[in-house]
Amino acid sequence: MLTRSLNTAAKDVLQQGCIFLERIGDETYARALEGSAEGKPAASLGAHYRHVLDHFLCLAEGIRTGQVNYDQRRRNPQLERSVTCARLVTEGLIDEFGGLSSEILQTECVVTYSVGYGETETEAVRSNLAREVMFCVGHAIHHYAILRILCAGVGLKLPYEFGVAPSTLKHLEWETAERA
Repeated sequence: MLTRSLNTAAKDVLQQGCIFLERIGDETYARALEGSAEGKPAASLGAHYRHVLDHFLCLAEGIRTGQVNYDQRRRNPQLERSVTCARLVTEGLIDEFGGLSSEILQTECVVTYSVGYGETETEAVRSNLAREVMFCVGHAIHHYAILRILCAGVGLKLPYEFGVAPSTLKHLEWETAERA
């Protein structure tokens, strides 16, 4: 059951990314957003989406090596500028994460991810690939929520569930049923 659920969750969240990409052109996708910090590179919708893909790409590498290092994201500028490039990578990830076996998901791994400000040494912790798939899905939903707000600012409409956690959707459904 866990295998099917995680495969479906990863596939669904990445397919939501495809819906986002279908609704946007390269110019809007790559355009620097207002409000960037002085002297820092300006973020774009593409940069936010690339960030989501980077985490899945790190996990895909970790599936092969047993080492998931979220600090070694590639930050490929093409993924920030080209909707076509982002779509191809997303579709590849859908294929990869849509069919993980229970054996793969139960595999232990070591995860590196800097979370402390001012820390120079990174720490590695033990995890398993199922937990990391859950992390990447949740991380994507969180960033989709940010994308949703940013897209509203440029007049781009996204589906209702884009950037809304499954638990929130279930809760809202339950509330609606309770009121009926």
